[in-house]
Amino acid sequence: MLKNYVTIALRTLWNNKVYSFLNMVGLAVGLAAGILMLLWVQDELSYDSFHSKTAQIYKLVANFDVSGKKETWSTTPAPIAIFGKREVPEIADAVRIQTDWNARVFEFGDKSFIEKKGAYADAGVFNIFDFPLIAGNPRNLFPNNRSIVITQKFAAKYFGNDAPIGKTIRMDKKDSYTVSGLIADIPANSSIQYEWFVPFSILDEQYNKQYQPNGLEGDWGNYNYSTFFLLKEKTSPVVVAKKLTKIHASNQKEANEETFSYGMNPLSQLRLYNDDGSEGSIKTVRIFTIVAIVILLIACINYVNLATARATKRAKEVSVRKIVGAQLSQVFGQFMGESILLFSLALFLAILLISAVVPVYNEISGKTLEFSLSNPTILLVLGATMLGTIIVAGIYPALLLSSFKPVQALKGKFTIGGSTTLFRKILVVTQFSMSIILIISTLLIGEQLTFMREKELGYDKDNVFAFGLRGEMYGKKDAIKSELIKQAGVTGVSFSNGYIVSLGSSTSDIEWPGKKENEQVIASQISTDKEFMDVFKLHLKEGEWFSGTKADSSKFILNETAVKAMGFKEPVLGQPFTFHGVKGSITGIVQDFHFASMHQKINPIVLFHNPNWFGVVNVKTTGKSAAQAIASAEKVWKQYQPDIPFEYNFMNEAFDLLYKSEQRTARLFNIFAGVAILISCLGLFGLAAFTAEQRTKEIGVRKVLGASVTNITALLSKDFIKLVVLSNLIAWPIAWYMMHKWLENFAYQIPISLWVFALAGILALLIALLTISYQSVKAALANPVRSLRSE
Repeated sequence: MLKNYVTIALRTLWNNKVYSFLNMVGLAVGLAAGILMLLWVQDELSYDSFHSKTAQIYKLVANFDVSGKKETWSTTPAPIAIFGKREVPEIADAVRIQTDWNARVFEFGDKSFIEKKGAYADAGVFNIFDFPLIAGNPRNLFPNNRSIVITQKFAAKYFGNDAPIGKTIRMDKKDSYTVSGLIADIPANSSIQYEWFVPFSILDEQYNKQYQPNGLEGDWGNYNYSTFFLLKEKTSPVVVAKKLTKIHASNQKEANEETFSYGMNPLSQLRLYNDDGSEGSIKTVRIFTIVAIVILLIACINYVNLATARATKRAKEVSVRKIVGAQLSQVFGQFMGESILLFSLALFLAILLISAVVPVYNEISGKTLEFSLSNPTILLVLGATMLGTIIVAGIYPALLLSSFKPVQALKGKFTIGGSTTLFRKILVVTQFSMSIILIISTLLIGEQLTFMREKELGYDKDNVFAFGLRGEMYGKKDAIKSELIKQAGVTGVSFSNGYIVSLGSSTSDIEWPGKKENEQVIASQISTDKEFMDVFKLHLKEGEWFSGTKADSSKFILNETAVKAMGFKEPVLGQPFTFHGVKGSITGIVQDFHFASMHQKINPIVLFHNPNWFGVVNVKTTGKSAAQAIASAEKVWKQYQPDIPFEYNFMNEAFDLLYKSEQRTARLFNIFAGVAILISCLGLFGLAAFTAEQRTKEIGVRKVLGASVTNITALLSKDFIKLVVLSNLIAWPIAWYMMHKWLENFAYQIPISLWVFALAGILALLIALLTISYQSVKAALANPVRSLRSE
């Protein structure tokens, strides 16, 4: 019996090559796309889940309410970890992590590499997080400030197969570090991504004690460090956060519990939620999940539509089988067997497609997904997808085909009922509604990304590249600037403590006239020089810029947002201002400019002049002379760092990196939206062919009576066009709601314009017309004699 089912199924598929091909390709492409998207979703949801204590690990965030404006910072002062661990009994352990933003040159023997994935961390990082220790003393991984813990990948580059423990490696040709620990490479789905760790206490060693006698452990005003806590079991993070807030308030007079508080974000949510606890990339994960399901549904709808549409073609076959004694269950089993066989072929093709495109998919998505049938997750996804597809797309057509009444079918009087035709129309509308939603979403996502790239930033980032100072260069800043400005292709040189497109340093250590008791404003901070304004073409609204004299050390320039946040009374210029203990006055107000991602509104910023903070050289050039300017800068670099490769970043490129995640998401969305539309078109093509075939005699009669090709094409197309128009009316409000929610992720966003919906509707109509026009014109051009000769 089974052999008979398989034989008949193969014969049926072969005799209906076009429909079999459309079904198989549609299902295969849908399965491949759906599985790839669900694997992406699974990877996003798996972040940080490999830690055994994930449920007890929290990241500390600082919440501020300044003049009714609420802000949340993911970095906190250094002392809170020490005080919290010591004074809050619910805390089992604490760790501070500070990324080393400098590119470091490590050397061992004749091997030398530039490393960019390092961090300063407390030893507790290896107790709280599951980074398996391969070698080293787990009780004392940082015996002193010249210890370093490295990953296997890092060790292999320098030591090969030799044991690294106890070996000394040099950093930047001056500091020697002894390898005290070797850990396994950190998984790709970890929010913490480093290849080497050195003691956090090094930062205290480098701290300027003149500003704060107690060093870093007494500095409650600088919010620059990531702090993680391991809570004891059954501990309320809310209770711990309140205790930490009180500790902070008792150590910093500006901290008011009414306007300042700490919060605890679960480690499991860091990847998917914003610092304030609101939804972040989890929205994208949900959208991708929905799109994956939508693509699978579209593929299923194709099969259901084509199978039910061809039901009349097989009515006599089913009737004969019933008359000769076939049971209902046997007929049902035969058609289910055909569905399973077709799905199996489609699944095999889908697996081939996935295997072929995974490398490209990883490159586009920025992930390291692996497709292996031995992976339980992949088997689960494949199994669930296959089962769901068979249930949705196999049972209904099989039930329909096995329910025919033999007598009517053999007399040629059998037709698909009105309810079935209505059901098929509903499926077509559903299919195209989903496709139109994807078209609208694709257009709006692209428009938002273009808006962010082209929005006026308040400064000119074009033709500016930057590189970091290193080693002896810190003491030769004036000489470097003088040398660079002489070079061909260089039109301006300026120093700063960070890239203008992504300033991360912030502080609340600010005093100003009229400041209320316990009031604090968190402001970003950037140390600049006389040339900075000209290099970036900042707009000074009032006052004067830095003059290049010693008097600059007591001059402070605020942006418009800072002036509003601090509530200055006019005139602002000349008012006293104390910053990090340095007393001076406000000498200028600069127009607001974007110094971070447009996911955030412009925050207060203080521009000051302290050459000790300088670490970045900004070089202005012209488009034509950029290559010459880079070569000139490299020449100057080699004078001070002959053994270290010259590395630089154009500000345009650094700016684009802020939106790399969105750009990847947009590319994936475009691709999968295209896949969904392609599958819909395959189904529409098949339905148009079937409709033309069913109405062959009617078309013949109309042609004999004088109907033109245009008339007949319009006749066959109008029903489909009506369905597409209805699909637009259904899709538009759903797409508006979805994109409105997505745009909430951005502080600066485009309006949702009606033209996008109109364009999507026109595109959908054009796609539908192009898809069905071939079959319509083909039917209209057919010789009517052939269709009417049996009448």
